[in-house]
Amino acid sequence: MSGQYQYAGFWIRLAALIIDGIILAIIFTPITFLFSSDADLQNPMAFTTVDFITQFIGIIFVVFCWVKFAGTPGKRLLKLKVLDEATGNQLTLGQAILRYIGYIPSAIVFGLGYLWVIWDGKKQGWHDKIAKTVVVKEIN
Repeated sequence: MSGQYQYAGFWIRLAALIIDGIILAIIFTPITFLFSSDADLQNPMAFTTVDFITQFIGIIFVVFCWVKFAGTPGKRLLKLKVLDEATGNQLTLGQAILRYIGYIPSAIVFGLGYLWVIWDGKKQGWHDKIAKTVVVKEIN
């Protein structure tokens, strides 16, 4: 890994996630209301077809951003990149998909896989370890 980066810690990664959440909410909330039926809106706990479609589009968007731009808008605004651990190159499509799937075990054990970033030497969460990725901050 080049000397122009440092591993990104938990708090800056959390800030990027919050920024991404706000951006996606701004995009998807109006879409959800436009395409939801009255019955869907009366039962906010129900998982509808519109919810499934927006979740799927969200996944495609995140994976696309990792592969094409080395990060989501929130990460890029904070000068973070998601890179291949060994080479420092941008992720392959397979790596990006594996990283996203890695969110499941990261979350399922009380979020421990995300908190792992706090004490890991390379600041990797379990999803990073699974996909062999690192999140770095540009320092130049």
